Amino acid sequence: MSYIPEPLPVRDRPADPVSALEDLRDLMSKRRTVRDFSDRAVPRDAIEQAIAIAGTAPSGANHQPWHFVAIQNADLKARIRQAAEEEERAFYDGAAGDAWLDALAPIGTDADKPHLTDAAWLIVVFAQRYGIDATGERFKHYYVPESTGIACGFLIAALHQAGLDCLTHTPAPMGFLREICERPEHEKPIMILAVGYAADNAQVPKHAGQKKPLGEILTVR
Repeated sequence: MSYIPEPLPVRDRPADPVSALEDLRDLMSKRRTVRDFSDRAVPRDAIEQAIAIAGTAPSGANHQPWHFVAIQNADLKARIRQAAEEEERAFYDGAAGDAWLDALAPIGTDADKPHLTDAAWLIVVFAQRYGIDATGERFKHYYVPESTGIACGFLIAALHQAGLDCLTHTPAPMGFLREICERPEHEKPIMILAVGYAADNAQVPKHAGQKKPLGEILTVR
């Protein structure tokens, strides 16, 4: 495939970029990881649109080395919860180490993961180690972790824009997700996103709202 240029797509640009960014910052500053979900339904179209937005993320050589499995089926969610909690019990029973558990203490997590069955949807994110062309031949993907991570950021922002709540869950190891989701060997599961609406009585850890000030994360030269 050779390089073929085309004009940059036309889009509306705000007259005041700073004000537009302040509005977005205000929106995103209210995002919280939610562990208490209601039974309120989320339409499939909303999940599909959010994943479509994730699919617009930049990627190495534009290979888009990701795949998303959206799960609404209660039995599949229950299987994922059972397998994830087995890994989590080992984690909290000593595999994590004291330093890691101390770091998690202000977040208030444990091995019980009801969000995996309570949330309306689970989105399992897979990173493709390599691609397979129409003839079945492998080809190399580039910057797979970076590309997939950016797509996950797009997805989380899209869900928040839609008024939905989510939780990022990364049980380790995660090989069971490939089997349950029936994905091929060259795809590596990297994250579960529990997605839905927060329960009316949902609480979040105060610690999670303490973000570093701009002066600590920015250097201007």
